[in-house]
Amino acid sequence: MKLALGTVQFGLNYGVANTAGRVSIDMADAILRSAQLRGMDTLDTAIAYGDSESVLGGLGVQGWKVVSKLPPVPEGCPNVAQWVRTQTQESLQRLGLQRMYGLLLHRPGQLLEGFGSDLYAALQALKAEGLVSKVGMSVYGPAELDDLWSKYHVDLVQAPLSILDRNLVDSGWASRLKDAGVEIHTRSAFLQGLLLMPADKRPDRFKRWSDLWQVWDRWLLATGMTPLQACLGYVTSLDEIDRVVVGVDSVMQLNEILAAANGVLDSLPAFKPLQDDRLINPACWNQL
Repeated sequence: MKLALGTVQFGLNYGVANTAGRVSIDMADAILRSAQLRGMDTLDTAIAYGDSESVLGGLGVQGWKVVSKLPPVPEGCPNVAQWVRTQTQESLQRLGLQRMYGLLLHRPGQLLEGFGSDLYAALQALKAEGLVSKVGMSVYGPAELDDLWSKYHVDLVQAPLSILDRNLVDSGWASRLKDAGVEIHTRSAFLQGLLLMPADKRPDRFKRWSDLWQVWDRWLLATGMTPLQACLGYVTSLDEIDRVVVGVDSVMQLNEILAAANGVLDSLPAFKPLQDDRLINPACWNQL
């Protein structure tokens, strides 16, 4: 099972297409149970995802491979190693776990700052003690890997990848990481739901990419695929990718995703190479 369950919705209102708000505790419990019964084994969370970790800990996540993320090291931190240890121990306590599968840096660019070597050493120490099985980084795109890989090798990398944003593959980084034995998790397969929206529901701020949407809509019509089948078919078909993180608001949505994940793509939409962070990086959407 390549799909992993993203849990940001358990702690925050999240997603441009989200109209239901934050997932209730009862629904979160039902989603977890259903996902596990269907063969999913990996959870993605972060300290920055509101109280997602506490929700997961309250529901019980023993038996899951839990991947969490450290927030940026605060400016002027007097002891980076102690800060990393404290953050990790508090995270484990919230999750109700003695160890977690993966611990990622939410701001890996900090490895290139003056305390970078201390930060890396602190992560390696946690792994050596068995508090985490794999350490790594969550990146915004391949350009970050260009800067970091020559200095720091990690066990796990999470990066965006979608049928629209194929930069991780096209840059060669997916193959390069896989050849180095790095586990690859991807996110943003649906661009927070933007790729799943019908044309008349897309927010006006995205209409500046009308040529792209025309290619997408015409390709879907020609292939007879749903947006969900197309988005999942691309990312799950790639041998280099170990897990595809998907977030859901309900068991029904989870079932729809699992049913659509078995599709096969015979072609890809002929998008022009896209490097526009204003579209492919949701962190930039508030600037539109």
